[in-house]
Amino acid sequence: MRLSILDQAPITKGNSAPDALKNAEELAVLGDELGYHRMWMAEHHGTNDFASSAPEVVAAHLAAKTKNIRIGTGGVMMMHYSPLKLAEVFKTLSAFSPGRIDFGVGRAPGGDQRAIYALSEGRQPLLHNMYEKFDTALQLINDEVPTDKLYDQTIATPSYVVLPEAWLLGSTGNSAIQAGIRGVGYSFAQFFNGQMSKYILDAYKENFKPSAFMEKPEINVSYMVTTAETKEEAEFEAKPQDIWRLLFMQGRLTSFLTPEEASDYPLTEMDRMTIEENRKVHLVGDAKEIAAKLQQEQEQYGFDEAMIVSIPHSQEQRLNVYRLLARELL
Repeated sequence: MRLSILDQAPITKGNSAPDALKNAEELAVLGDELGYHRMWMAEHHGTNDFASSAPEVVAAHLAAKTKNIRIGTGGVMMMHYSPLKLAEVFKTLSAFSPGRIDFGVGRAPGGDQRAIYALSEGRQPLLHNMYEKFDTALQLINDEVPTDKLYDQTIATPSYVVLPEAWLLGSTGNSAIQAGIRGVGYSFAQFFNGQMSKYILDAYKENFKPSAFMEKPEINVSYMVTTAETKEEAEFEAKPQDIWRLLFMQGRLTSFLTPEEASDYPLTEMDRMTIEENRKVHLVGDAKEIAAKLQQEQEQYGFDEAMIVSIPHSQEQRLNVYRLLARELL
């Protein structure tokens, strides 16, 4: 199984946003050394919990710090950007790191209403044309004349670079067929809501048409994972993420607790039931348990690659998650 990394540059308690970005760099270097296939940066706006608001900028830095691992976005939120700008950014990245760049895009905003309107300078954001925008960006990246008349009189520079891999993200299955038709990779965010099904992934494969960006269907699935040397340690490290998600679902935005604070956090019986239910999107256990679960799901659903996002409190614990999984699966 291929293993990859999804990073949100989490800002855990006692750390700063610059710390989170330096931690992303350290994780990329480790992933490169361990043999992880790719590392993507997410895009989040209007939050003090994550420092990854400009994933394409971080990607440029990470690509310069690594040698073999693919680097990209998971994803850049295309509602905020012109297809021409997207094409030029990723062609520039690919010119510097040919054969190692991923153009991963999502249709979500990556932020709340206030962030959306600020990014669109107060204008009503266009939400109905995401796939058309993606098509135009792909045409510009591939040095084609776009079908959209707004863009058919210009080019995206630099021209004639090695094409990045193109990926469409999803968390409900709505974009699976659209990714297949366009001949791009499909990335399913299982850690969002746990709704992955064989039907969704098979629909992507059945509708796949080879393109300049990808010759055959490729699927990666993103999992939230907390693992450690023992199951007990993993449970201790997982508690802050469990409580953060619980409070987020209740509309109570809060920063990540320390494991010690999380252990003492008062929970109702209903809270405990909700956390237990949320374990379908947060895999917790020792490394052998997690590896067996990932292999079982790969066999059941037929994906190619597991992409791991992990948010233990300390950077050393987070790096150890990726070391332990590499030991079991790479």
